[in-house]
Amino acid sequence: MGTKDPRIDAYIAKAQPFARPILKYIRKAVHAGCPAVEETLKWNHPSFMYRGILCGMAAFREHVTFGFWKASAMSGVGARAGEAAGQFGRITSVGDLPGEKAMAALVRQAAALHDQGVKAPRVKTAPKPPIPEPDDFTAALKKNRKALETYERFSPSARRDYLEWITEAKSDSTRQRRLATAIEWMAEGKQRNWKYM
Repeated sequence: MGTKDPRIDAYIAKAQPFARPILKYIRKAVHAGCPAVEETLKWNHPSFMYRGILCGMAAFREHVTFGFWKASAMSGVGARAGEAAGQFGRITSVGDLPGEKAMAALVRQAAALHDQGVKAPRVKTAPKPPIPEPDDFTAALKKNRKALETYERFSPSARRDYLEWITEAKSDSTRQRRLATAIEWMAEGKQRNWKYM
């Protein structure tokens, strides 16, 4: 028997008025298609679990998204070109989704994949090109031995986090402030997003 999570009720209640009927419709269809589904919040959005993540939905200011975790292995589900994340694009009304029976059938198909132990295919992404180190960044690192040692130990992605943060500043004063903060944090052995780790 599946479970409902009161946090999902709260999430729906806080959503924009247009989104509430859409979220309720999706929730009902998921439970109809997979009675054993369990609700939870993942990444601050409603997720439906059945032997792993089955599907999830999210409400935004002007649209809702909904998608299956293993959509690439399903038939009848595919993202529409140029649309937002989720296999059904930017959902602005219940009419943007398949009918109740079709939705429940898609949920049953997704649950069957989980029953069969089908793994979601890994999506390979091309590595991002390296960001050249600005001269002022390199000079600041050379002046602070601890920061330089930390930076040299960082993985390429950890280095990139700092370089993007500094080089994407819109004004020179913001850039200089970020540069000083970066050197301070690296001297303390901290990665760019250390507050969230």
